[in-house]
Amino acid sequence: MSKFKAKVIAEIGCNHKGEFEIAKELIKKAKECGADVAKFQKRTNKELLTEEQYNAPHPNVSNSYGETYGEHREFLEFNKEQHKELKEFCEHNNIIYSTSVWDVTSAKEIISLNPEFLKVPSACNNNFDLLKILRDDYKGEVHLSVGMTTIAEEIQVVKFFESTGQAKNRLVLYSCTSGYPVKFEDICLLEIQRLINSYGHRVKEIGFSGHHLGIAVDVAALVLGATWVERHFTLDRTWKGTDHAASLEPEGMRKLCRNLAATSLALTYKEEEILPVESVQRDKLKYRKG
Repeated sequence: MSKFKAKVIAEIGCNHKGEFEIAKELIKKAKECGADVAKFQKRTNKELLTEEQYNAPHPNVSNSYGETYGEHREFLEFNKEQHKELKEFCEHNNIIYSTSVWDVTSAKEIISLNPEFLKVPSACNNNFDLLKILRDDYKGEVHLSVGMTTIAEEIQVVKFFESTGQAKNRLVLYSCTSGYPVKFEDICLLEIQRLINSYGHRVKEIGFSGHHLGIAVDVAALVLGATWVERHFTLDRTWKGTDHAASLEPEGMRKLCRNLAATSLALTYKEEEILPVESVQRDKLKYRKG
């Protein structure tokens, strides 16, 4: 039996387009495809954005759901009660619920729902007010992406959790390149090995968060040692929004889960020199002198 088993996160994020029924449909589809986790995002926009940023137009108007960037972000937000309902819906469908939290208020709200783990996106992994809440006021795992992050910043985060003896049992680091979508040459898969070599003995696990096209790279991530694979998930890649183009549709997610499971089964050494499946062929085909 292989010791390798990647858990798959269907990152729904804001791909529900602000529509609650689409969010629930994405949960059901993620489960049908074989994903282990359906994950969302939670932001308190007036805490994250300056007044100027909030009232500015969306940088890509064709992707906007509001007159300003703030209105766009608010349109895509679910409140705490809606997240509670999404968590219950996940439990009903036998899939794990999780959320990326972008700020202190969002973290406090989602912690009250007691999910198995929460995610810190690359954009927020240097927000130590947020990290302190997750470290000190939450008991689940803390998953954290290290896209657009220096090695010095990585070390600071790991030491922050080590200072209270929690990194080894609670912290999961994700190799990630922050782009939508990411070119293959910018994925830098060997960063998984670097993270394992640098922190594998200091944190709980190493994962991979991909924003690329296709599913071949994710199998390589598993082989390199990632025990979590996160991919954005949508019902339609042509929908309006930043993340859809770098997301998998249900058929892609189904194939990803299938291929990761098959690769996991194959990642073994032979338990004996001649396997039972080989014995018949050996008796029939193996060369015998004379």
